[in-house]
Amino acid sequence: MTSQSPQTLLHGWRELYTAALFETDKNRIPDRIAEAEKAIIARARELFSAGADTIEEDQALDDALYALRALQNCLEFRAAA
Repeated sequence: MTSQSPQTLLHGWRELYTAALFETDKNRIPDRIAEAEKAIIARARELFSAGADTIEEDQALDDALYALRALQNCLEFRAAA
């Protein structure tokens, strides 16, 4: 997994999420998923700490985590088959 700066983790979650979804190298997908999940969780914590009204981004973060976990489950299912 590549190391990401705190700035990238907090504000680049959408880019990391998109990179995970559209990665074509099967060997890199798990690392991409892990990077995106880490960035999403960091951003969610930042928003929670700020206490601001961020319903739309909160929902986007939840949706992104759900999609990444679905992708991870598909990969695990294919590996077991």
